[in-house]
Amino acid sequence: MTTVGILGGGQLARMLALSGAPLGLRFLVLDSIADACAGQFVPMVVGDYRDEAALAEFASRVDVATFDFENVPAESAQWLAERIPVFPNPRALAVAQDRLAEKSLFRELGIPVPEFADIATRADLDTAVASIGIPAILKTRRLGYDGKGQFRIKALVDVAAAWESLGTQAGTVGLILEAFVPFQRELSVIAVRGRDGEFRTWPITENWHEHGILAASLAPAEVELALTQSAIAHARRVAEALDYVGVFALELFLKDGLLMANEMAPRVHNSGHWTIEGAETSQFQNHLRAVLGLPLGSTRMVGRACMLNWIGQLPAEKPVLDAACGHWHDYGKSSREGRKVGHATFRADTAEELADALECVGRELSREAQVAPVVARLRA
Repeated sequence: MTTVGILGGGQLARMLALSGAPLGLRFLVLDSIADACAGQFVPMVVGDYRDEAALAEFASRVDVATFDFENVPAESAQWLAERIPVFPNPRALAVAQDRLAEKSLFRELGIPVPEFADIATRADLDTAVASIGIPAILKTRRLGYDGKGQFRIKALVDVAAAWESLGTQAGTVGLILEAFVPFQRELSVIAVRGRDGEFRTWPITENWHEHGILAASLAPAEVELALTQSAIAHARRVAEALDYVGVFALELFLKDGLLMANEMAPRVHNSGHWTIEGAETSQFQNHLRAVLGLPLGSTRMVGRACMLNWIGQLPAEKPVLDAACGHWHDYGKSSREGRKVGHATFRADTAEELADALECVGRELSREAQVAPVVARLRA
């Protein structure tokens, strides 16, 4: 029986393991936290990702390794790759960990991106602001996610505050200044590439964020065919350039008919959770198929789907379960501000049916604001 090792024991590892059960797979998780939520279902090795003893034990017990979040040290993935198969490869992980390397790759591949500049000093920041203009966003190059490690510069008077907030990290994780994009829509491509180079995507997804954290995803996004083809072509170029194996997400801004790449996530992605109920093969099972060298499953969508993210604490599950098209996912985490603790997916055959269900659940949970933009899109 094949054992898949997962670096990271969060909800993505948990859902990977659950999706792999029908394939007869076993799993082992390496995480630095003893109560990581995947450990409720999967055996764990508890240790630091840079601890070679922990890595050696992990490697000795698995046939192939992957990861469930992009902040696993790339050098640890490389150490493992010298001993066992690791997918995606360490280079893809390293590029996605560094916003400067990532944006530079996009530009090299001809994928439009906002203007950006490497920032090492306050003088660099002043020069970049003068060149790129305002508004802009100062970000850490590494370790930023869900809106963390960012400072929005709205006026010249904000430059000093931005440097005071993030400048101390210039010499450690690095900084990048990016032009602010007043986008009309946020989209994502969830794609999978197999060991043999086969490439597939699920329908384009539209996303809404609150305070930098994904609040809702709708699939399929209603976009023009030319934009869909462009988005898929961008994702394919990234996958082929990195010799990528597995599932990844390419996040895009749509502004005045132009797609601009925001970032990529080298893993299964929050905006693809709807695929569990809404597609022939979920992103989780297709990721496992890819890293194991198995045939990829169909990414065909079944009807229409919306995912609502639960942040901080879970709401009452009953309104979701009362909905005929509602599906509940509890990650087994304790409540904490800003923490992803679960999600719900709603899948229906028509846009009208899905909108009706979302409106009903929104009222029952007092989350009308969360569902309103999705309902508006469905009824447009």
